[in-house]
Amino acid sequence: MKDFLKIMLASALGFLIAQLLIFFIALGFFLGTAGSLMSVKSTEKFTLQENSVLHLKLNGPIVERTVELSPFTTMIGPDYPTNMGLNDIVSAIRKAKSNTQIKGIYLDSRMFSASMATLAEIRGELESFKESGKFIVSYADTYTQGGYYLASAADKIAINPQGMLDLHGLASIPIFFKDALDKLGIEMQIFKVGTYKSAVEPFTQNEMSEANREQINSYLNDAWSFLRSDIAKARSLTIDEVDALANSLTLMQPTDFLLTENLVDTMLFETEMKDYIRSLLNINKDNKIPSATVENMKSVRTKTVQKTSNTIALLYAEGEIVSGTGSTGIQDKYFVDQIEKLRKDDDIKAVVFRINSGGGSAYASEQIWKAIGGLKAEKPVVASMGDLAASGGYYIACNSDKIVAQPTTITGSIGIFGMIPNMEGTSDKVGISTDAVKTNKFGDFGNISRPLNVDEKQVVQAHVERGYDLFLTRCSEGRGISKDTLALYAEGRVWTGNQAKEIGLVDELGGIEKAIEIAAEMANLGKSYVIFEYPKLRSPLEELLNPSREELATETLKDILGDSYELFILLKDIKEQDYIQARVPYGLNIQ
Repeated sequence: MKDFLKIMLASALGFLIAQLLIFFIALGFFLGTAGSLMSVKSTEKFTLQENSVLHLKLNGPIVERTVELSPFTTMIGPDYPTNMGLNDIVSAIRKAKSNTQIKGIYLDSRMFSASMATLAEIRGELESFKESGKFIVSYADTYTQGGYYLASAADKIAINPQGMLDLHGLASIPIFFKDALDKLGIEMQIFKVGTYKSAVEPFTQNEMSEANREQINSYLNDAWSFLRSDIAKARSLTIDEVDALANSLTLMQPTDFLLTENLVDTMLFETEMKDYIRSLLNINKDNKIPSATVENMKSVRTKTVQKTSNTIALLYAEGEIVSGTGSTGIQDKYFVDQIEKLRKDDDIKAVVFRINSGGGSAYASEQIWKAIGGLKAEKPVVASMGDLAASGGYYIACNSDKIVAQPTTITGSIGIFGMIPNMEGTSDKVGISTDAVKTNKFGDFGNISRPLNVDEKQVVQAHVERGYDLFLTRCSEGRGISKDTLALYAEGRVWTGNQAKEIGLVDELGGIEKAIEIAAEMANLGKSYVIFEYPKLRSPLEELLNPSREELATETLKDILGDSYELFILLKDIKEQDYIQARVPYGLNIQ
């Protein structure tokens, strides 16, 4: 028996040692591989050459900013589409404007996606770049409407002889789920305040309400007026001519038509386009074009920037507003902590609060609103609205000293709603039943296997109405507008940034740079200040040593679900009993 135990223990110990050896060998291999990848990348230092062009290749989704993927994420993650950071694009264009080694921009428009305000931000930078006297030329096999809007700022627009150009105007195509939910036996019990609060419509109707149709028609036409005007001015066309072209289905027209109608300047194959760029640079046709990509421009330094006692913090808030402590999206506890750090930092003299959010949890929005109030009591806070700063996104912006938005920003939507599912029909379909014993009247409130009773509905509706009144109060106090006046523009109605300025919901029209200028002026900084972005993005090494499972899961879900990701988050919030929401429809689906 003793020999048997010895053999057993020896075998177990040997197995354990073998497993540990395998683990450390694998770990060493992994770290060595990752280290090699990182060292190779670090040794491939880009050097900007004389007589270069900025190769502005737009491909993939354009978001506010991106983090460099770690080797860990690259090796185990899914095949992500390559996101481009708006901040990186803007920075690259500005560096190219001031750098004497760069002679112009080659705008290489691929199948990228960007919302209207993002396009306006980039186009504004291209217009500013032209003030340097340097050239901008554009080429594409196929111009998306967004790509053509940017290309219209170029000195010359070229298209492949067999290429295509899309100019169609704007449309919003919401998706409705009511019949699908009916088939599943799911009833969404709705509680809302606001005639225009349309976020619940996909769950209760099969088409838009008249009020929703009215507001969508209003903000689409207003946004299109800016895009149309910019294109008309750049291409020496009239407004009516641009509309006529948008009504001609340009995507299906031959390239000769595009040339005749002055939408493009020339038809070239890509090789011919590159020869044309060589001629602009006065280099031989056989020579490689010296160029720098947006990624390359990150390593091109203008001057050493260090945090000083005159610092403006650029605080990014992008995504769904939810309760939580994580760094993904806009989680209230995490952002309150970030805001508190900025408040306590004496070197930071002003904060630009960059918001790109359609809202989310009303409770979480209130927590961030409160933190912004504490921050602005000690230093100026200027909100800069991106593509979307509506409902909860407007809630967290309204307490700022000033609000800046692009004319095509989607904002407003001051209203809230509650949505509680009743799955009694589903239970009946599959033969499941429930019962309850309770000591008090509302003991089983939240039981989704039955519909809410009259008393429960009254309590929930009263709760939603109190939340709406609080939302109105916060906006009224923040904007200095009486509640009665504000109520005329609330009711959940969505506005463009241009419309919002006209009714007092926004102070100025412009992008991030405009917001920074206002913040610097309010803090009496003159031109002597530096800008640092917050929250700080983690380096590839930090991602490697401490990969965020939450961020990896989020990116995976976004990759799989696509445009349905926001719907998933909404249903997740409801499941977790965050019933009261301040958000725009989960998918505006503007095309």
